[in-house]
Amino acid sequence: MLVIPLKTLAFIIAKAREFDAEVPIEPDAATGSDPPDDDERQVLLDTPDNPTEQELRDAIDGLGPPERHELLALMWLGRGDYDADSWPDALREAAESTIANVTDYLVGTPLLADYLEEGVSALDLSLDDLENG
Repeated sequence: MLVIPLKTLAFIIAKAREFDAEVPIEPDAATGSDPPDDDERQVLLDTPDNPTEQELRDAIDGLGPPERHELLALMWLGRGDYDADSWPDALREAAESTIANVTDYLVGTPLLADYLEEGVSALDLSLDDLENG
């Protein structure tokens, strides 16, 4: 059903989860923030050579247009923008998308790994065997 190999998808999800764990959560505006913590957060976000982020970017950049469109559509599906019945619409929208840099868009999406997993699940596919094997 998918053009993107499930093994590649599992790798991207694993790297996205690892990257999400490295990027600190935005401070709560209601409680304020701690300037020393803000400085540490900024250092992490400004580090251009984060190896996990680079692996994630390389994996996404290494996909051809059809696979990249699927990845984008899977994220939208998992986020709830589409349901499984409208999968063809999500794919068409992804293919026609005017997003200038899909890699930046995906890497900048909080909870990317969760959304991709939800998208895979919505299509009744499983990555369990790949992740555990």
